[in-house]
Amino acid sequence: MMRKLGLLTLVATLSIPAIVNAAEIDWKKVDAALGKTAAVSGEVHRYGLPRSDLHVTLDGVAIKPALALGGWVAFAPVHGEAMVMGDLVLLETEITPVMTKLLDGGLDITAVHNHILRASPATFYMHIGGHGDATKLATAVKEALALTKVPAPKPPATAQQDIGIDTAGIEQALGAKGKINGGVFQVGVPRAESITEGGMKVPNSMGLATALNFQPTGGGKAAITGDFVLIGSEVNPVIQALRSNGIEVTAVHSHMLDEEPRLFFMHFWANDDAVKLAKGLRAAVDKTNSQKGK
Repeated sequence: MMRKLGLLTLVATLSIPAIVNAAEIDWKKVDAALGKTAAVSGEVHRYGLPRSDLHVTLDGVAIKPALALGGWVAFAPVHGEAMVMGDLVLLETEITPVMTKLLDGGLDITAVHNHILRASPATFYMHIGGHGDATKLATAVKEALALTKVPAPKPPATAQQDIGIDTAGIEQALGAKGKINGGVFQVGVPRAESITEGGMKVPNSMGLATALNFQPTGGGKAAITGDFVLIGSEVNPVIQALRSNGIEVTAVHSHMLDEEPRLFFMHFWANDDAVKLAKGLRAAVDKTNSQKGK
C-alpha cells in the first residue's frame, strides 16, 4: 500500500511542472519573435500571415488575401511545451528554401499542395507542425518567412458592415454565424467530435473547422473557396453534394500526419449568387458530422 501511495505521489509531483510550464509560456516573447500580435482564442495564440504582397487572379477574380491567401501559424500549450500548426502560402520558387529553413529550425512539414486551380501566379500551401519551446518555434517560422515577401504586419482595418452580398441570407442558409474580414465574409463550422494529434486534443482554432469564405464579385454574387474538414466516409458524399450545386472541387488531401480520426481536407471554388452558393455549401455540410446551428 505504501509503495502505491509513493508512486501516486511521484506521478502527481511530476505532473505539476508540466502544468506550470505550460502556463508560463511568455507570449510576449512569441509575439516579438514573429513581429506580430496574436489573436487569442482560449489557450490558442494564432498569428495571421496573409500574402497581401501577391496579386493573384482566378477566372478573372482578383483574390483577396482573406479569401484564399491567408497563411497562419498557431500555438497552444501542451504538456509543458508548445504545439504549433500552420499553413504558409508560397510561390513555387519559395517552397524549397522555406522548407529547408523550417526543417533546420526543428519544424515538421506535414503537407505541400494546391488549394485552388488556374490561379495566376500559381500558389502553393505548406502545412507545418511541431512541438517544443514556443519562442524557438516562432523564431524558426520567422526565419523561414524572411525568405519570402510576406509583408510586415499592418493595423487591422475597420470591418465593413455592408460588402455587397446578403450576409444574413448566407448565415440563414448555412445555419451558422460569420464575420467580415478583409472584405471577405467568413463562416467556420467546427466538427462535432474531438480531434487528437499525437494523442493530444487539437483545438478547432488550429485549422480544424470547415472554412467557408465569400468574396463579393458584384450584383449579389460571390467567389467562394475554403476547405471542408472530413473523415474518409464523408469525402465522396460531400463531393457529390458540391458538384450537384455547381461548386467545383479543387483539391482533396491531408494537412496533418498523426491525427485521430484520420482527416481529409477538401477545397472548392465557384462564383455565383452568394445565397445560392451558401445553400449548396449547406447541402455539403449536412453530409458531415459537424456542429450544426439553426
